[in-house]
Amino acid sequence: MKALLLVDIQNGFCPGGNLPVPDGDKVVPVANRLIDSGKYDLIVASQDWHPPGHGSFASAHPGAAPFEMGELSGKPQMLWPDHCIQGTLDAELHPALKSEEIDLIQQKGEDPGIDSYSAFRDNDRDSSTGLSDFLEDQGVTDLDVCGLATDYCVKFSALDALEMMPGVRVRFIEDASRGITPEGVAAAIDEMQAHGIAVINSADALRE
Repeated sequence: MKALLLVDIQNGFCPGGNLPVPDGDKVVPVANRLIDSGKYDLIVASQDWHPPGHGSFASAHPGAAPFEMGELSGKPQMLWPDHCIQGTLDAELHPALKSEEIDLIQQKGEDPGIDSYSAFRDNDRDSSTGLSDFLEDQGVTDLDVCGLATDYCVKFSALDALEMMPGVRVRFIEDASRGITPEGVAAAIDEMQAHGIAVINSADALRE
């Protein structure tokens, strides 16, 4: 049972969004080819879904500026511009993404007191989104992960998938993903590979 996890392919992380990833929209046609390929039994997507005033927003911390390190619930926290607020255009999946083919949209980041990079659980590793239970209930044996951004939500989602679903093969699709900085992407790929996550491209996935 093969599944594809599309991480946060939302307007907010694409050009014109409130927290754009460089060339973030370039993942959409690649993701659509994967969706259309028929290679996956299950397609799921995560969606950053923050309430207004979320604690990860710099605007929630007087005197703070976006991209400064701050603190949230006693832990270090990168402070972001307000982004992907529930019910806004910024939070919607990219309009060109073939979202009608997605079997489940897993929303995350709803607790104002903790951030949630991973599609599987909050950053304190305490509260699960339930996605791992859903995938296990569906009998998933192989999970390919891609989307935005490689050095944050994609990496954390892939690592959590590996840890929370023992025995499931997890792979990262590099050309269906984009990151915030080249250095961050390189470090994220090294970390994923060190944990046994294979790095492939979409042509590899489509060839199988």
